[in-house]
Amino acid sequence: MGLLSYTKKKSQKVTHYLCCCKLSIAKRNKDDKIPKEERKSKRRKTAKDNEVKKKNDEGNKPFFCLQKQSNKGEKKQRKLLLFGKKKASKLSMEQRRKKFKKFWRRRKKAQKKANLISLVKSISFKSDSGKQRFAAEEILRIGSENIAARVFTFRELATATRNFNPENLVGEGGFGRVYKGQLKGSNEFVAVKQLDRKGFQGNREFLVEVLMLSLLHHQNLVKLLGYCTDGDQRILVYDYMPMGSLEDHLFDLGPNGKALDWHTRMKIAAGAAKGLEYLHEIATPPVIYRDFKASNILLDENYNSKLSDFGLAKVGPMGDNSHVSTRVMGTYGYCAPEYALTGKLTKMSDIYSFGVVFMELITGRRAIDITRPKQEQHLINWAEPLFRDKRKFEAMVDPVLEGKYPMKGLYQAIAVAQMCLQEEATIRPLISDVVTALEHLANPKNDDTNAPNL
Repeated sequence: MGLLSYTKKKSQKVTHYLCCCKLSIAKRNKDDKIPKEERKSKRRKTAKDNEVKKKNDEGNKPFFCLQKQSNKGEKKQRKLLLFGKKKASKLSMEQRRKKFKKFWRRRKKAQKKANLISLVKSISFKSDSGKQRFAAEEILRIGSENIAARVFTFRELATATRNFNPENLVGEGGFGRVYKGQLKGSNEFVAVKQLDRKGFQGNREFLVEVLMLSLLHHQNLVKLLGYCTDGDQRILVYDYMPMGSLEDHLFDLGPNGKALDWHTRMKIAAGAAKGLEYLHEIATPPVIYRDFKASNILLDENYNSKLSDFGLAKVGPMGDNSHVSTRVMGTYGYCAPEYALTGKLTKMSDIYSFGVVFMELITGRRAIDITRPKQEQHLINWAEPLFRDKRKFEAMVDPVLEGKYPMKGLYQAIAVAQMCLQEEATIRPLISDVVTALEHLANPKNDDTNAPNL
């Protein structure tokens, strides 16, 4: 039975082969009937069509996808592909250079966008709600066209800070550490903030800060130069502020340090208020800073203020909403009372925090100072009874000023602080009005004139 089956299969294969041969012969006989010239023309047309198709396929390939080629003719062809189908001879050298730059700018922009998108996806959201995750992605959507931050490698930043040498440490807090660094190549000095890798809160703050500072650009906001997300590293890179923070000059002044004079204090307050004004009234959507305090106000060599640390910033209420409901976060002593009690956050919450910092500038006292007597530990509680009597205003002034301040200016400054610290949020002034008043107080020429009305 096996032999019969084998013989049958063999017979089927032979039959199939003979059929194929017959079809091939029939086709050849059919082609022989077509005139010789017509056959040649048909073959030439087919070859030409194949050549055109091949060229079109190559023309659609981007420049960086082409393999390296050795001979001059192929190098010329590569140049033609870079600038489209136009011949290189028709483009001047300047035009080709512009096209080349434009091409790489587009590519770099796309790469930055891809890096920020991957950052949103890679950051841990274990302790975030779905609503918070949606908010982060919405910020990314709004700002994807304005990403200016550079992506650094961990090796670059380790080199800049000499492997995060303790000698380069300029600040430390709950978020992590800040180091002074110098970038290789440009020799530019930068501040490198390495966030604590253990805390999820640090991850969220890192993400929000990158997104916010990629969208927000103002002379009174610190400039984010870039970030690093190699592995589990979360590092931010800023412009270096040589004068440190306001806290350093008010409370941590060394034995050889120079105390801030009255008009410099007013200038710092006016600059910080302008930063808040940009966030509240110019940025779209508006932003609530939520962590306004002396350590977050950085100073350049001319004592110009720049707000930093946007990890707690929130997108403000939109449309008919009057507030944003959120967890109470910030620094004790600076939070507005209505926000601390209810979790309802508004722009007026920032105004209260500004009032606390402004009182620190006037008095030289910390918002909370447990080294003082119990009744003086909370700055605002200590100042409230003094606000009611103008004769006691001088008792509130920082002793290091040694009486070197204009009396009218002092009264006007305390009036501004008092209005910002109103218990009822709705009667606090707008930040734009505060800016107007402080610009007046910062100018020595206005010491003998009345301040503008709030």
